[in-house]
Amino acid sequence: MTIGTPQPSEAPTDSGAEREAFQLLQARLPEMFREVFAHDEAPRSVVVLPSFSLDADVMAKITGVEHYEERMLCLLLLLRLPRTKVIFLSSEPMPESVVDYYLHLLPGVPVRHARQRLTLLSCHDNSPRPLSAKILERPRLMERILAAIPDRAAAHMTCFNVSGSERDLALRLGIPIYGCDPDLLPLGSKSGARRLFREAGIEIPEGSEGLGDSQDLAGALSALKAKFPDLRRAVVKLNEGFSGEGNAIFDFAGAPAGAGLETWVRQHLPQLRFEAAGMTWDLYEAKVREMQAIVEAFIEGSSKRSPSAQFRVDPTGGLEVISTHDQVLGGSAQQIFLGCRFPADEAYRLEIQNEGLKAARLLRDRGVIGRFGVDFISVPEAGVWRHYAIEVNLRKGGTTHPYLMLQFLTDGRYDPASGLYLAPGGRPCFYCASDNIEDERYRGLTPDDLIDIAVLNGLHFHAATQEGVVFHMFGTLSQFGKFGMVCLGGTPERARELYDEALAVLDRAVR
Repeated sequence: MTIGTPQPSEAPTDSGAEREAFQLLQARLPEMFREVFAHDEAPRSVVVLPSFSLDADVMAKITGVEHYEERMLCLLLLLRLPRTKVIFLSSEPMPESVVDYYLHLLPGVPVRHARQRLTLLSCHDNSPRPLSAKILERPRLMERILAAIPDRAAAHMTCFNVSGSERDLALRLGIPIYGCDPDLLPLGSKSGARRLFREAGIEIPEGSEGLGDSQDLAGALSALKAKFPDLRRAVVKLNEGFSGEGNAIFDFAGAPAGAGLETWVRQHLPQLRFEAAGMTWDLYEAKVREMQAIVEAFIEGSSKRSPSAQFRVDPTGGLEVISTHDQVLGGSAQQIFLGCRFPADEAYRLEIQNEGLKAARLLRDRGVIGRFGVDFISVPEAGVWRHYAIEVNLRKGGTTHPYLMLQFLTDGRYDPASGLYLAPGGRPCFYCASDNIEDERYRGLTPDDLIDIAVLNGLHFHAATQEGVVFHMFGTLSQFGKFGMVCLGGTPERARELYDEALAVLDRAVR
């Protein structure tokens, strides 16, 4: 390789200098992609930073969010590449039994060999702040991270999402990030996504964006109701909401027509029905002023679906479709992400893929790299599906780790012509996955308990059949009675059957 080995440096204090330095760092990625990424046997180091650099107040509404860093433990399966070193960073130490669970999933790699190439480093700090910020406060920890990287010219960082903190950390370590430049994040806000969809010619729900206070909300809601008198409900979304937790429903029941409509709406705004548990109007209104919001017509329909399409732009500008999913939603108005099914329904998966590609091409042209997703609301009308684009996620999401588990465990490929994932022998693979399996009866179960139950009942992935069950988010189990699971099968029905069987086993275990 011709890339010079960089030296770690202090992040520049001037924001313009910092941006320039980050661009120079990122400019190393294309050559690294050609020289390292393209060859499984090439030596490399991957620093995994599962930092949730999102709004702390919104994130705090998610049960067990302090353990969501565990979702990126799926990247330990990169150790299947024989000369790859993984440095996994976390707020709290990862239990050895959980690490061992993942390493035993590696196909054809002795656990001892993989463990020698894995470095686990922790801040020992479970405070509700982004992991990247915690690491930046710990210069000795950063020294240990640097010591674990044998060659920074063949190293990169992968993150859940990239904010200014992750950019600062990349500059301090002298390694690039395979992810979206934080200067481009407005493209993935709720307001930015609506503007992007319009430019791409993708249908979106009627509504307004860039709303900065309660007066803007009242004006947008009343204008929407005046334009569509039969509209029953509308959705208000915080610009930087996560997993539906920043959404709220406004009910127009009893709304007057005519001049008194906006006054009525303003008076009823405090009665918004929030999807996030414990959210109040005062806090929500403050968040609207802080990050802005959008208003959209609530799409009604008894057969409504929530599909999504995932894409990746590589450092050389190559754009590929990764997957489609049907999202499983919950909450009072079906706004909260609970899990997903892969792939999306055959009736519309290619339509979703093609519509999402329109937005993906614009994002690539604006300089976005890494993984991202486009979410839709789909309803059947007159025998065909009508799709409304609602969101862009310029980060990894709830569909990322299940798909990576499928990819790492089967070593297959996504076929964009059919929308199916094909194992090496050509057999299609399907899965059901959830991050939000929660039951009071599961409280008190430790990660070791769950692993014991899985082993005793054969709840594991079978390499011979390429079917089975993989658990994740062990850390939320004992305190919250919550965990995650990916169930892979040769048909959609088989994947669902494995999912139901696993829950039945756990229910018997805690009965």
